[in-house]
Amino acid sequence: MSFVPAYLNLSEEELKKKIKQAYKLQEECRLCPRECGVLRGEGEKGACRAGNKVKIASYGPHFGEERPLVGTNGSGTIFFSHCNLECVFCQNYDISWAGCGKEISIHELAEIMIKLQNRGCHNINLVTPTHYVPQILEALYIARDKGLCVPLVYNCGGYESVETLKILDGVIDIYMPDVKYDDPEVAQRLSGVRDYPERVKEALKEMHRQVGELKVDKNGIAKRGLIIRHLVLPCDLAGTEKIMKFIAEELSPKSFVNIMRQYYPAHKAGNYPPLNRMVTRHEFEKAVEAAEKVGITPRS
Repeated sequence: MSFVPAYLNLSEEELKKKIKQAYKLQEECRLCPRECGVLRGEGEKGACRAGNKVKIASYGPHFGEERPLVGTNGSGTIFFSHCNLECVFCQNYDISWAGCGKEISIHELAEIMIKLQNRGCHNINLVTPTHYVPQILEALYIARDKGLCVPLVYNCGGYESVETLKILDGVIDIYMPDVKYDDPEVAQRLSGVRDYPERVKEALKEMHRQVGELKVDKNGIAKRGLIIRHLVLPCDLAGTEKIMKFIAEELSPKSFVNIMRQYYPAHKAGNYPPLNRMVTRHEFEKAVEAAEKVGITPRS
């Protein structure tokens, strides 16, 4: 049986309703847990520094993602400018903090989706999409009519509103959140959001409810499910053991979890010891052991 992306099963009216619901959340913005309440529809900029126009930094086939997303032809990434987090060690700070990029129309966003599919990309990978959910849904409405038929990947920092995620139920095929921290104090100091641990756990449960464990085709290409990313930080600032325990007990030990060693002291990290150094081999191995201890087999 061939795979059909979730959004193709929605009627025209169902998708229009979701677009309307998302724009309603953006009016006095509460698309993310910050709930800053600014009038995004009137051009005011939120805590994420985004206004009402979609802004992207780049797009194209990407081969640095997880293997089930990359396949042979790459993941069709669209890098959105701005972010609802303020991570002091952000490796894309020029995009997320400085907002580098170009404003595009809804129709242009739809055309980009089609271009990526036509280039053979296995999916449309929406990177840091939270603050543009209404516009993405509207672009999807257009792209679907133009023949879009590959999975949608929601690639986010994990600081998500369940209310927004519920709108995306039946739209997104693959959720790929970061799970950054387990400690509220660390989350506040390093990303400016004390409630991150609580919100990311709520989001993970909702994402897992919608799409379940990762499913791949006969070629190992991801079609639907949850991919969890966890970046190991120096001195275990991320709280890896507690995070792995949560995933195993509250979601599934069979979850696709990528424990990443790519940390390096970017952006302002030099001012936040011990973030001013790389992760040691021992620290990374300890993180992997924490996952394996609860029955999770790390993948990439």
